[in-house]
Amino acid sequence: MAPPWPASAHLPVYPDRDSRRIHPPLPASTDPAATRRQGQFLDRIAKRVRTTAGAQVRALTRSNSGLTLDYDNPPGDAGLFGPDAICWRVHADFPAMLAGGVSALLMQTLHPLALAGVWDHSTFRADMQGRLGRTAQFIAGTTYGSRADAMSLIDRVRRIHAHVRGSAPDGRPYAADDPALLTWVHVAEVSSFLAGYLRYVGPLGEAEQDRYYNEVAQVAELLGATGVPRSRAAVAAYLEAMRPQLEASARTREVARLVMKLPVANPMLVPAVRVMAHAGIALLPDWARQMLELDGPSIRRPVSLAGMRVLAPTLRWALGAGLAARARRRVARAA
Repeated sequence: MAPPWPASAHLPVYPDRDSRRIHPPLPASTDPAATRRQGQFLDRIAKRVRTTAGAQVRALTRSNSGLTLDYDNPPGDAGLFGPDAICWRVHADFPAMLAGGVSALLMQTLHPLALAGVWDHSTFRADMQGRLGRTAQFIAGTTYGSRADAMSLIDRVRRIHAHVRGSAPDGRPYAADDPALLTWVHVAEVSSFLAGYLRYVGPLGEAEQDRYYNEVAQVAELLGATGVPRSRAAVAAYLEAMRPQLEASARTREVARLVMKLPVANPMLVPAVRVMAHAGIALLPDWARQMLELDGPSIRRPVSLAGMRVLAPTLRWALGAGLAARARRRVARAA
């Protein structure tokens, strides 16, 4: 018996087990309504996957500070910077900022007085994720929040810093509101954030990079920092001048170990977190990696950096437009 489809259709042949019969593939639906329903079903599935994945990723940097920020109000409020600022662009990319956050934390621990303050007055060893979440909220709020919310965050941090006092293991006193320490913490952060953007997102001109440093210096100064570098050249000179004051102690190496073993609630996110940790290490200056003993040959790091090229677009898809888009809509709305 002849098959019930034209011989000229050139359909693929799928032999059965005894090779005596052939079966055509199922024909595609020619019903427009059925095709539309199928498309809507796939869209719903994709939306659910995206929502679930986005929630799991956001949990990595969810703040437990108890503060809730309103990025949608008040209408017309441009915050500290406004949507034309370079920092709005740099701070908008979650994968690059997460890698930059890892780099910043490792850099900060090289200053013995900065590390002593965190070691003695923070729960980061038991709650590293909470520490990252509070930092992420501060960066997001001061970048994209309303002016009132940004200033509230800054005032809150200043109040906390006022009570952080102590002595480092070598006997030197420290204070979290020491202007010099605030400058170190700031430069370690923003240089890492910018390095993350340049490596994992795209290029910025030298003038744009200088604008970035000039913009974010405002936040450091509002926190009480002094002598804040405001350009690429100034940041490079500052880091070079600070090197004699830096050291890698047993405490520093313990922090590095905790960063590399950052616990996450969802085991499925463990590979992604490990990729991000290595992506952050790759942002460190060579001398910082050497001090932290993270410069040795490792097959994991090249594999992780290659994985970043796959992971970063996936995270961007899962998270959607994010806070920057909400803040833009707020600014665009008439007051």
